[in-house]
Amino acid sequence: MNSLNSILMEGNLTKDPELKETSKGTKVCTFTVASNRYYKKDDEQQQEVSFFPVEVWAGLAESCNQYLKKGRGVRVVGRIKQDRWKDQDDKNREKFKIVAEHVEFKPLFTKNKEESSRSSNSDQAEDLLEAI
Repeated sequence: MNSLNSILMEGNLTKDPELKETSKGTKVCTFTVASNRYYKKDDEQQQEVSFFPVEVWAGLAESCNQYLKKGRGVRVVGRIKQDRWKDQDDKNREKFKIVAEHVEFKPLFTKNKEESSRSSNSDQAEDLLEAI
């Protein structure tokens, strides 16, 4: 029986996504999402920022690469994956990442007409993602 491994998180991209292709031709897109947490400590507002690497596969990877840019808000639904390996000094290493199964693009806030047309493209991307 599988254990529960599910995550839902929101944040903003820290840089533009990177699209690669496996040796078998499958697309994989990676990006990092910064997520803020606010809390009070001694009556002062505190902020904690966490950075999460995200990996997206196949058609969704291509859409993410096309429509996401640094600063864009996203909501990611997926699972946490742990990669383990031994480094060159034979030490055990590990890294955690989110493997996304669903990515929602947050609306762009536009300042001018040129950005407005880009926003309508992002609406088309959201429609495309709903179809996938």
